Amino acid sequence: MAEEEREVVAEFGRAVNMTARELERWLGTEESMAVGQKDDGGESTGHESGRKIVKLLHAKKSSLTEADYAHMRKVIGYIHRHLAQRPDGDVRDTRWRHSLMNWGHDPLK
Repeated sequence: MAEEEREVVAEFGRAVNMTARELERWLGTEESMAVGQKDDGGESTGHESGRKIVKLLHAKKSSLTEADYAHMRKVIGYIHRHLAQRPDGDVRDTRWRHSLMNWGHDPLK
């Protein structure tokens, strides 16, 4: 694994703070399915990303593809951008938190 790939894996591990099991459970909730940008009424971008993240969390590092690394970079960017937009007040039941959780990050952890 090249140094750049090791850095991506490390940053992905810091950004995604939910376990595969926690994320799988979350993705099955109504709250998870209710948030995010949806093209033609289908699955939201974040929900689809969450399913990919679960697979990445289960994957062996030696089996990761360039597409996997690209998705990890996308996840890292999304999480960092949205954390910077944290709303004031209690975020427990907000669309902001729920959207981040679809991407594998629970800001309350």
